[in-house]
Amino acid sequence: MTRTTTDFHLRAGSAAAGPYALDIGPESAGWGYSSLRVLELGPGESHTFPTGESEWIVLPLSGGCTVEAEGQTLELHGRESVFTAVSDFAYVPRDAEVTLGSAAGGRFALTGARCERRLPVRYGAAADVPVELRGSGQCSRQVNNFGAASVFEADKLIAVEVLTPGGNWSSYPPHKHDEHREGVESELEEIYYYEIAPHHTPDGRSTEGLGYQRVTPSGHGRGTDVLAEVRSGDAVLIPDGWHGPSMAAPGHDMYYLNVMAGPGVDRAWLICDHPDHAWIRGAWADTPMDPRLPLYGAKESAEARAGSREEEGER
Repeated sequence: MTRTTTDFHLRAGSAAAGPYALDIGPESAGWGYSSLRVLELGPGESHTFPTGESEWIVLPLSGGCTVEAEGQTLELHGRESVFTAVSDFAYVPRDAEVTLGSAAGGRFALTGARCERRLPVRYGAAADVPVELRGSGQCSRQVNNFGAASVFEADKLIAVEVLTPGGNWSSYPPHKHDEHREGVESELEEIYYYEIAPHHTPDGRSTEGLGYQRVTPSGHGRGTDVLAEVRSGDAVLIPDGWHGPSMAAPGHDMYYLNVMAGPGVDRAWLICDHPDHAWIRGAWADTPMDPRLPLYGAKESAEARAGSREEEGER
């Protein structure tokens, strides 16, 4: 049976639970692996949670925090917002207790996946995050590969950030990863979490940003079918189907955080392009990259944070 947009598009606040502004897990999503929580902490506040059967990456969306787990304390310097810098992050294993604390407050994404192996606590530096430019022309976008399968070790979890300048399409051509085909396609559940930049007018007014997300049935799984207008704080669940494009409205840069996990023995992101739209990749070589990209790079993000800390020390 084909399910519709309302089954998979979670508007901001609709999936809040307890201390979390967004709480998506295998039970609520009706699948086996992927999780995402968004935690908002006020100045001086802290939050402790058990990791349970899942491994987690703590990723600052705005602000910085400390992460305490397994007798270690990691300091995450974070960032002002997802539109200003790459962030550092922390990995914590399953079957552990984790405490997040923030002196100045902030918003933090907890990206998780049910897993089997128990790996050690680790710190991920912002300067080590590969920043990739994909596509070209109006299909140009930036990918911060902090938790990509080939970049950072985990058991099941794959997580990346995508930034799409206003007016561009990303997650294009539409693609899928909803069945296992050795060496060709991975079976992965996926969560998209969005933040959309507002537009500020010269007279000081601010217009809320928006974008659009499309998912079409692939003939596998639940027959996921979504056409959603997405705004900051929204999420879209993609258990299966061709997903894309993700469309950024002109004047509003789009950010989304992708969280993926699945049953495969090998942790890999292998996709299959929609046959009706795969031709677009062949056109990219003749079209320049959008000159607005990158919005920022990993190295400059790290240097900016270091400079800010030095200034604070001087004051």
